Amino acid sequence: MQLENKSVLITGADSGIGKAVALLFAREGADIAIVYHSDEEGASKVKNEIISLGKKSIIMKGDVNDSQFCKKAVEKTVAAFGKLDILINNAGTQFPCDNIENLEEENIRTTFNSNIIGMILLTKTAFSYLKEGSSVINTTSATAYQGHEELLDYSATKGAIVSFTRSLALQSKPKGIRVNAVAPGPVATPLTKDTFGEEEEDLSKPPLQRNATEEEVATSFLFLASDQAAQMTGQVLHPNGGIIVNG
Repeated sequence: MQLENKSVLITGADSGIGKAVALLFAREGADIAIVYHSDEEGASKVKNEIISLGKKSIIMKGDVNDSQFCKKAVEKTVAAFGKLDILINNAGTQFPCDNIENLEEENIRTTFNSNIIGMILLTKTAFSYLKEGSSVINTTSATAYQGHEELLDYSATKGAIVSFTRSLALQSKPKGIRVNAVAPGPVATPLTKDTFGEEEEDLSKPPLQRNATEEEVATSFLFLASDQAAQMTGQVLHPNGGIIVNG
């Protein structure tokens, strides 16, 4: 039980990587607060699974781009669990477009608001509750390093997350708060399936010859949240199946 009695706030945990992280953390002893944007059914299912594991869980619907919602989400988490130990910034969105001339301004702003501005706002709000030994883990992407021809604005936000992670880690060192990130490669999540129409992975293939599962990526988050990562801050883990990237 690597996270026994830890209190966790995680965004975007109604499905995909966030869901896998929430369930893994609960199995390791943590109480989980979930922020979701619109999928109430999905968030409720994750909450019920966590409770069935013997841990506490609450769900909160809202937009992390709203600073007042961020304040309420953090306060509700602390009220429910008595503290906040781990913040996982995982919420994100994407709108593929293969020509910059056709990028819609509304989609650009929505992508930045969801992926990086909301992340900063929620972290800013949560930070006064964190203490020595606490951890912040942000979800970035291999696209931050490789780019993606159809995800210009999304890739830009993921690059910003890497820089935000490293900068906040420097600022947080005197407080003993660790700040890291995970940069998954190809993962078959509900978001990528909706965006690109990807099919289910053939799990009979060896791990390095297929896309990762959400559960395989979740273990990187667990390592960074645990005491085993006591010397890790300002770092990015790359569960990407062997893609060579710098950083």
